[in-house]
Amino acid sequence: MRWSSLFIPTLREAPAEAEAVSHQLLVRGGFIRQLQSGHYSMLPLAWRVNKKIVKILCEEMDLIGAQEVMLPAIHPASVWQKSGRWDAIGDDMFRFVDRKDAEQVLAMTNEEVVATVALELSSYRDLPQMWYQIQTKFRDEPRPKSGLLRVREFDMKDSYSIDIDDAGLDNSFNLHHQAYERIFARLGLNAIPVEASSGAMGGSDSVEFMVESPAGEDDVAVCDSCDYSANVERATSIIPEVENRLGNETLEKFETPNIRTIEALSEAGHPPEHQIKTLVYMVDGELSLILLRGDHQFQEQKFRDSTSAMEIAPAEEETIKKALGASPGSLGAVGIDGIKTFADPSLKGRSVMTTGANEDDFHLSGVDVDRDIKVDQWVDVRSIADGEGCPSCSNPLRVVRCIEAGHIFKLGRKYSEAMGMSVLDSEGNSQIPTMGSYGIGVGRAMAAIAETCCDDSGLIWPISVAPYEVVLTVVKTDDENSMEVADKIYKDLKAHGIDVLFDDREERPGVKFADAELIGIPLRVTIGPRGLENGIVEFLDRSDPEKTQTELGVEEVKDFLLEKISAELDLTA
Repeated sequence: MRWSSLFIPTLREAPAEAEAVSHQLLVRGGFIRQLQSGHYSMLPLAWRVNKKIVKILCEEMDLIGAQEVMLPAIHPASVWQKSGRWDAIGDDMFRFVDRKDAEQVLAMTNEEVVATVALELSSYRDLPQMWYQIQTKFRDEPRPKSGLLRVREFDMKDSYSIDIDDAGLDNSFNLHHQAYERIFARLGLNAIPVEASSGAMGGSDSVEFMVESPAGEDDVAVCDSCDYSANVERATSIIPEVENRLGNETLEKFETPNIRTIEALSEAGHPPEHQIKTLVYMVDGELSLILLRGDHQFQEQKFRDSTSAMEIAPAEEETIKKALGASPGSLGAVGIDGIKTFADPSLKGRSVMTTGANEDDFHLSGVDVDRDIKVDQWVDVRSIADGEGCPSCSNPLRVVRCIEAGHIFKLGRKYSEAMGMSVLDSEGNSQIPTMGSYGIGVGRAMAAIAETCCDDSGLIWPISVAPYEVVLTVVKTDDENSMEVADKIYKDLKAHGIDVLFDDREERPGVKFADAELIGIPLRVTIGPRGLENGIVEFLDRSDPEKTQTELGVEEVKDFLLEKISAELDLTA
């Protein structure tokens, strides 16, 4: 393609609201334009990248035996009501009523639909099945941000497996795991597989593929000494033991006027690790207390997973005061009976602790957790912290911010059972098949690459997904010889299957070089009259931080580029 004919609306400055690096560069490079919050138009360069990502996804899905399908993007509410996710997902789902007053939704995923289609399966001989599609999904994000990283409309590769038993599911899950590792390697992403919560998807097990980046929204615990890694929603750690304080072990109420926080109570002589933090939540409609150490943070998803709670939300202050007699900041569980109480295991065996007295401006000291508090259920609800011990090898963990690039789930029989799916096994008995679900967002993958493959000058696309593999930059377009040589090289490269962009614009060389670096074309060949006097052109690898120019003979260009591109693609294959 000739640059003079291509729509690449580059900008000197990114929009003020663009905070993520990928958002800034994709806008400045003329890849995307926002229509409204969370909705983007993909311009020619972005669509070329998108298609190359999709090609890799399809190749790897085909390689493991998955069959490509295309499912409806509009679903009747009834299938989501059958699975129980109609209420569980809530406002994140786009919902509407059609002209026949039937409730409909825009697809955000397709487990229910797949289970409905799979009702046609009748025998173990029909299994296993793996189906995949590249489809536009919709999610009514409350706060779309960071360009393509968090949007309301996006293309996704979603695939699904259906097996007769758990051993079959394990095999399908492992095939996808291996395929995802290959996919991310080919995309040029260092994606770490980590243990994760299954959330509203349900199921027994899930793995996220996380790319370390400050633009991410997930925190991941990583051990550099072993292979342990987990989303903080699932991560555990070894925490330093805290010895109980010496002091009065008898319960004693004392005044704490205007003290409402852990920090304020600490300043009054009660360190956070010797305090009991009391949270009041509505858990599936029931008022409940959640206790943890004062220096620990509550991890809501851990609580959901451990208790299988469907709905959890902080209780209203009026409800709290009516039930406990005090406002937040003066609450505790000592002597409480009739209110379900959950406690983090870090409180087991602790004594001489301090907690609220359920009377405004008063606290209790000398609290013995085992003696004074009726715990209904011990639940790991603590969010781990950077530097705590790895549960596998005891070495310090790093907690890093990451982009979720992919997620795979063992769904089990949640959806097949809800939709009434069954097949006959080899003994003629009816069995409910087990399912898996596996997703990669195409636009998010593009953004993750842009976020991690860049420098101060712009993007540095891996050759596997670059909109063009090579840019031919003509220094002086009014030099007849330069244009003739460039045109010959351009046609030769195209004839040999190389994606080449011919910069034939009447611009200053500095502008052309800056634009080529901004849009991230990985390989550049510069053609100028001085070099041509000696029969040479200059080559630059965009990923070279030193920006070292290499001289090539005009006749060498094609073979040199073919070899370099082939070598780069082989490295990620």
